[in-house]
Formats: sequence, structure tokens, C-alpha cells
Amino acid sequence: MKKHLSLNVEAEVYDEVKNAFPTGQVSTYVNNILKEHLKKMKKEKQKEKLIAGYKSTAKSKVVKEEDKIWEGSIEDGIDE
Repeated sequence: MKKHLSLNVEAEVYDEVKNAFPTGQVSTYVNNILKEHLKKMKKEKQKEKLIAGYKSTAKSKVVKEEDKIWEGSIEDGIDE
């Protein structure tokens, strides 16, 4: 389903768009640009959430204690 959206753009941008695209194609072009931009924004937000999660985990006392336990077991049973 399509919805109507009114946009205000600078006069120079409007003139260039009118010259660059056939009638009826501007909406498709703007729609595709917005979809790509929204996709990038979504990926950036996911990345920020992951980074925040990793930082939070790195600060966790429980995780640090578990790391100490596992550190001692890494070489257990390895004979050279």
C-alpha cells in the first residue's frame, strides 16, 4: 500500500530532479533512497546495541570471575 508524502526541497534540488527524472519516477527514486537509508540506520542501531552489550559484559564481575576460572583450564591436559 502506498501513502502520500509531501516534501519541501530547495529550488535548485527541485529543478535538478525535474530535469533528471521522467515524470512519475521521482517518487520511486526517493522511496528507494529512503529504504536504503533506513536499512543503514537499522544496521547502525543494531551495531550500537551489540557494542553496548559487549561493553556491559566486559564490565561484569561475574564474567570476569568466570574468565579467571577458565584461564587456568585452558592448558589443562596438554602435554608438550
